[in-house]
Amino acid sequence: RILTLGPGEAHTLSTGESEFLVLPLMGSCTVTTGGEAFELDGRTGVFASVTDFAYLPRASEALISSASGGRFALPSARTERGGLPARYGRKEDVPVELRGAGACSRQVNNYCLPDTFDAEQLLVCEVLTPGGNWSSYPPHKHDEARPGEESELEEIYYFQVADENGFGYQRVYGTEDRPIDVLAEIRSGDTVLIPHGWHGPSIAAPGYDLYYLNVMAGPGQDRAWLICDDPAHGWVRSTWESQDVDDRLPFGEDR
Repeated sequence: RILTLGPGEAHTLSTGESEFLVLPLMGSCTVTTGGEAFELDGRTGVFASVTDFAYLPRASEALISSASGGRFALPSARTERGGLPARYGRKEDVPVELRGAGACSRQVNNYCLPDTFDAEQLLVCEVLTPGGNWSSYPPHKHDEARPGEESELEEIYYFQVADENGFGYQRVYGTEDRPIDVLAEIRSGDTVLIPHGWHGPSIAAPGYDLYYLNVMAGPGQDRAWLICDDPAHGWVRSTWESQDVDDRLPFGEDR
């Protein structure tokens, strides 16, 4: 869910049976809830920097207001638990990771993962892929609960592409038992749902940097994120040892 606010506008969010993040994509905002006000400095755009954010528990209400206007992602997940308080996430505490190498180089901003920020079920990260590169590769899945090996998680990809004419591609395919077949051209504002199956690659067309917000959740109470590579393509990881990370990474204001 994406919230767009004009200058001086506000929106009341009732979380109901879900927990939420308020994650600025562009612009700043104030999140007021339970007598607290979280001032989110935000950012000028998704390729500019990481951002601060706010966490909202289930059964709560928040007013999201913006003096200058902006666009804000509201990733959420159903949860039966509600023991965590609303709180502020500092951008300085968001781990930025460079994954892969060569044409598989990408940047991952780890906002709300098991080792970075506490939540009940929700998992959130951003992936930024330089133009011409592949990410979410090798193809992988997380649709079976296999302790220590694989988690059962549904996933959403929300995309933005640098330049109004920019585009990319997303592949999703299934197993014999659970077929699914997606090969989609994606542009800014598009969303791809991944209920199950192998997913990847996410392909950034040459000349057009690609951003996507990953939102995951599942029934497991351990909130683990364990993936299983497609055995036909997992060998690609071993080639990264002899390659350098793309020197266009990391993204930032000066890039």
